[in-house]
Amino acid sequence: MSTGFSGVTELGTITLGVSDLSTWVQFASTVLGMEVVPGESDDIAYLRMDYWHHRIKLLADGSDDLVALSLRLAGVLEFRAMAKVLEAAGVPVRVGTPAEAEARQVLEVMFVSDPNGYPVELFHGPLVQYDLPFHPGRRMHGGFKTALGGFGHIMLNRKADFEAIHTFYTLLGLRGGIEYKMPLPHLPAPVELMFLHCNGRQHTLAFGPPGEKRINHVMTEMERMEDVGLAYDIVARSGIPVIIEPGSHANDQMFSFYFKNPSGFMNEIGWGGRSPTGQSEYFQRDSFGHAPVMPNMKGFMVPA
Repeated sequence: MSTGFSGVTELGTITLGVSDLSTWVQFASTVLGMEVVPGESDDIAYLRMDYWHHRIKLLADGSDDLVALSLRLAGVLEFRAMAKVLEAAGVPVRVGTPAEAEARQVLEVMFVSDPNGYPVELFHGPLVQYDLPFHPGRRMHGGFKTALGGFGHIMLNRKADFEAIHTFYTLLGLRGGIEYKMPLPHLPAPVELMFLHCNGRQHTLAFGPPGEKRINHVMTEMERMEDVGLAYDIVARSGIPVIIEPGSHANDQMFSFYFKNPSGFMNEIGWGGRSPTGQSEYFQRDSFGHAPVMPNMKGFMVPA
């Protein structure tokens, strides 16, 4: 990379394809605590977590999976530099039209695919609405922790090998590598997990074993630990399946739990994550808790 190159700065937004938009809207508001904003048509809804126009876009396309991963660049110069870096590396790049940028509420956007074949959007200039303070969908003790770290992290189920994934996302400016080698009794070799960071959040992207969907889970971090407990109580009372019990990760030291969302993959809600250490290390298990649960996966209900 050239001197002064600046890579992506945060996980800006994601687009999720869903099969039941009305249930997702209710889930986002009453369980996750996000603000729901109607979209331009009946098959679109936006979820707010802070001053941004949105952090998650819901699209009723029936896929129940990740449609697009959108990573932020700092500005015009960084946007131009990134296009040159990718093109020099042989990565096909398409700069979006003004209409495509406008539809995403950003100033400019370019489109690439990662080695897994997943759509990645690189943008700068998101619409920030300081005139519309975030209004949670339900009572919360605090807010979502998004400043300087993006709106959270996502783990994707990989299709390519780790080396190809690492090489591509290094071009984007992310750093990291394998951080877990987890022995499991029913598998002959430990499960390896890769984690990549680009800011003060310990990881922005993670990659696990292959799976049916592109996405394994999406994590949102709370400013206060009480909101993790409150969310857990809401999930438990609503009969929403808990997939992984509360506990603390070894790598980011986040206290969190995982539960099923209306699309069948997982949401993680956490608190207290640390910053990247700047040095490589790996773990075999979490600090405590995070026991997997084998719930009855039939049906899905959210509180009215």
